[in-house]
Amino acid sequence: MIKIYHNPRCQKSREGLQLLESTGKEIKIIKYLEDTPTISELTQIIKTLGISPIELVRTKEEIWKKKYKDLALSDQEIIAAMVENPRLIERPIVIHDNKAVIGRPLKNIEAIL
Repeated sequence: MIKIYHNPRCQKSREGLQLLESTGKEIKIIKYLEDTPTISELTQIIKTLGISPIELVRTKEEIWKKKYKDLALSDQEIIAAMVENPRLIERPIVIHDNKAVIGRPLKNIEAIL
């Protein structure tokens, strides 16, 4: 099964979901703004992505600029900030067969299908 951490209001996330739907494979859609991952879930996602936590942060979001931008945060504090403010999580995240990508650009998703 393919998992997508999805924000229906985001054009890129909708495009990613459309690409996944076109494969005909089973998809689990997680609307992460409503069903926010826990700290342990987000830590595992980051590990699967093979990135550092800051690479998953939408640093142009107003909440990041106002609350976190100028702080020296540990990886755990960055993860906690994303759990507290899920809008900070880059999207879409697609997980398939123990591989994960941020679906920007769409070719990232194609690479793990």
